[in-house]
Amino acid sequence: MPTMKERYLEEAVPALTKRFSYRNPMQVPKLEKIVINMGVGDAVQNPKLLESAVAEMGQIAGQRPVVTKAKRSISTFKIREGMSIGAKVTLRGQRMYDFLDRLVNVALPRVRDFRGISGKGFDGRGNFALGLKEQLIFPEIDYDKVEKIRGMDIVIVTSARSDEEAKELLRLLGMPFRD
Repeated sequence: MPTMKERYLEEAVPALTKRFSYRNPMQVPKLEKIVINMGVGDAVQNPKLLESAVAEMGQIAGQRPVVTKAKRSISTFKIREGMSIGAKVTLRGQRMYDFLDRLVNVALPRVRDFRGISGKGFDGRGNFALGLKEQLIFPEIDYDKVEKIRGMDIVIVTSARSDEEAKELLRLLGMPFRD
């Protein structure tokens, strides 16, 4: 069992049950999945950049990402419908807990001038979105082999019904919120 899952079962579940007075253990919010998305707009001019982005994302997530394609054509960006313009990966189960553990305990503390994460990334239904400016904060990425610094979006999907429940769940799992 991963340390993050143990932490959820031993610390978060009792604390959430007490705070929100759940009657049934199945009412306690839990993590459902983590989606990591990386848009590679430069892939229009240089398709090799997409390959390196997919490889880096695979190292970070521990699972092979899916290449995303443009839904519609946008002439200002020289994008045609069906062009490969990004990559995403959905983590569930063991890999999800491992990734969250590395994100909270290793990657986020390596961000320059890090003072915590803003609590404004909730969507009203208990899901949390977070944007990272560079992939170099993950220890799996070799600094010398990086062609271009890219950001990524990380969405943490929970079964919580409200933002308050989801924020408390993530806080108990170690997410460093500013407020």
